[in-house]
Amino acid sequence: MKKSQVSLSCREIPALKSSNVPISSSIVEPEFYLLQTNRSSHAGTSTRLRGNVSNFASLSMEEKKEEREFYPTSNQLLKRPLALLALVPKDAALFAAGAIAGAAAKTVTAPLDRIKLLMQTHGVRVGQEGVRKGIGFIEAITLIGKEEGIKGYWKGNLPQVIRIIPYSAVQLFAYETYKKLFSGKDGTLSVIGRLAAGACAGMTSTFVTYPLDVLRLRLAVEPGYKTMTQVAFNMLKEEGVASFYSGLGPSLIGIAPYIAVNFCVFDLVKKALPEEYQKRTETSLITGLISATVATVMCYPLDTVRRQLQMRGTPYKTVLDAFPGILERDGLVGLYRGFVPNALKTLPNSSIRLTTFDTVKRLIVASEKELQKIILENRNKEGQSSSEGTVR
Repeated sequence: MKKSQVSLSCREIPALKSSNVPISSSIVEPEFYLLQTNRSSHAGTSTRLRGNVSNFASLSMEEKKEEREFYPTSNQLLKRPLALLALVPKDAALFAAGAIAGAAAKTVTAPLDRIKLLMQTHGVRVGQEGVRKGIGFIEAITLIGKEEGIKGYWKGNLPQVIRIIPYSAVQLFAYETYKKLFSGKDGTLSVIGRLAAGACAGMTSTFVTYPLDVLRLRLAVEPGYKTMTQVAFNMLKEEGVASFYSGLGPSLIGIAPYIAVNFCVFDLVKKALPEEYQKRTETSLITGLISATVATVMCYPLDTVRRQLQMRGTPYKTVLDAFPGILERDGLVGLYRGFVPNALKTLPNSSIRLTTFDTVKRLIVASEKELQKIILENRNKEGQSSSEGTVR
């Protein structure tokens, strides 16, 4: 049922003089002032006020129609389709924007990610043959092209794209939730609060989507598998359900500081810039690159340990075993195997992701303005038609 809202407003007009306006001849007492009650339909009604009243302007009652009554019609939406986006809940629109941006960025940078994975896990894959030799960036590019062709550079990308959609959704939602949780009583968020919110969001999203990450790794680096389903069934048969969460501990340990540092540095650097630069796309691109680089340099060794723990036949059982084992096998360089392609993919990844996300956010804002324009136009048309009907 539609609810009516009545508003009462009084204002004084100094130039207004008292006047005698008799309403009905049947009333003996003089009545000097006429009040008008106006509704949104502009159908006027009259109320009598007894006594002498000076410098009193008006008493008005207005029934406000619900805004949805003025929403655009199908024809208006066809002529001005930008307003359609505003009809989608904002959270859902931002979720879709993040998912699309993440999927696009992952697809474009998939070759570099595949090269990075091969470089990170090469020592474990060939260790059984007694070879203790790392693989270089150029060598990895050549090896993939020679053995698998062009398609090999995108091997394992589908599960990664499938993974990034829920991963982005969970991470963004969790980050907003944790930010509210760690905010102070006045609503401000400290540096520690930002770090904690980012760390918790990273761990939450990682835990939810971790099995897909393991499947992607196995499909990308282990020969003989063609589909994600084939990998999944084989893992269940030979290694059990626990294999889908192999290396989860170091993954949580690795992702928590990475997301925490990434989000915190991004927020702080952007806030430190002049206000006129904060909303620019190029500012977001550069700030995102800086924050991602700082976070990657600090947390990359944990990512290498995580990848090697995920491999079948790995000689390491825990993080404490993996760190000294990798240092003994390959030295400090072993902890940063694949860092170059990972760093190279940071720029296009950040650029595509931020540019896509910012573009959609601007579209959302523009669509909301367009919707408000249509609503205002419809409201004015309704007012004009009601006024004309009253005059007639």
